[in-house]
Amino acid sequence: MDHFALRDGALFCEGVSLETIAAEVGSPVYVYSSATFERHAQVFRDGLKDCGRIHLAYAIKANPNRAVLRLLANQGYGADVVSGGELSRALSAGMAPADIVFSGVGKTRGELTQALSVGIGQFNLELEEEGEVLAAIAHAQGLTAQATLRVNPDVDAGTHAKISTGKAENKFGVPIDQAPAIFARLAARPGINLRGVAIHIGSQLSTLAPLEAAFTRIGQLVADLRAAGHPIDRVDLGGGLGVPYRPGEVTPSPAEFGAMVARVTRGWDVELMFEPGRVIAGNAGVLLTRVIWVKPGVTHPYVIVDAAMNDLARPALYDAYHDFVAVRPTGERMIANIAGPVCESGDTFAMGRDIDRVVSGDLAVFRTAGAYGATMASTYNSRALVPEVLVHGDKYAVVADRIAAETILAAERLPDWLTP
Repeated sequence: MDHFALRDGALFCEGVSLETIAAEVGSPVYVYSSATFERHAQVFRDGLKDCGRIHLAYAIKANPNRAVLRLLANQGYGADVVSGGELSRALSAGMAPADIVFSGVGKTRGELTQALSVGIGQFNLELEEEGEVLAAIAHAQGLTAQATLRVNPDVDAGTHAKISTGKAENKFGVPIDQAPAIFARLAARPGINLRGVAIHIGSQLSTLAPLEAAFTRIGQLVADLRAAGHPIDRVDLGGGLGVPYRPGEVTPSPAEFGAMVARVTRGWDVELMFEPGRVIAGNAGVLLTRVIWVKPGVTHPYVIVDAAMNDLARPALYDAYHDFVAVRPTGERMIANIAGPVCESGDTFAMGRDIDRVVSGDLAVFRTAGAYGATMASTYNSRALVPEVLVHGDKYAVVADRIAAETILAAERLPDWLTP
């Protein structure tokens, strides 16, 4: 459920008309619903009510806007970060260091030092050398890093190849058959407290079967590690739960996910860590855009909108589907291609799709754009960086400015040998 609905024939976000936002902020623009974020955060927590001790860390990469992070911090969420920049965002939004988990396969020594200095709650180690370096840095400073070892269970998530992370050929984690020996060597090092294992097999999972298979394998690993004398009190189960992008699409609910987790992990006697991202943010946002032209085509007309692949990259990257609907629908339909103004054939959002009939000047939205939308935006073609708006009831605020091409140009310099 989200809080984007028609009112008096036009699309609203909570109590604010999207036509008003377009008139006052311009387009394209991301629009987020506070109520949807809050509801999803609570529904996910409620789904895990039978799972014992849990820790929730929102995956910042899904949507790192600081206002969004503060909203989720107010809901009791910590942060799952994958860079020093995301760590700084989490702290600036008021998330407690002890509630921050640092994931990611390429943490630099500088980032490890930064995270140690603020006292984050957990490092998810991706390889043995990373653990050795972290232990050495911590020991030299008289600190102890709290950590888990990320394991690759070689389970196919059944999702898009570019967002699959749990197969043997993926770059993430250590092979599960090597995990016991690596765990033993790292656990013996001063400066590190290796408390358990972590797993994350991919994103936008549409079925629970791969997750259950992966969690079952991790459960056996926990038993083997304990049998070898290692105290295990944490298991990080990651994120990846999918959301519906297409009308009528059904994905596992947090309640269904939680029931499976409770059944598989019964008897583990650990704190279970979760890093939801898309399932919290996806349906909480739309990309509001205006139709520039409806251009005749050989087979179908092209609806050219002012949003482009630099504003919403997922269709170009993953052939991802985003529902396209008019802000003020007439009830008429058309078959059309939807494309942006960027000078790339890949700047296409849909081909031959049945959509609301639109004409030049009409407003429309790409739905389910709250996750992996603005965070992946760029200034390609020297376009402005897309702004973001957060709605709360009958009011809204611009929570990220449109950064004009002129502002970006001002940050560039000509070397002295090129100046006249």
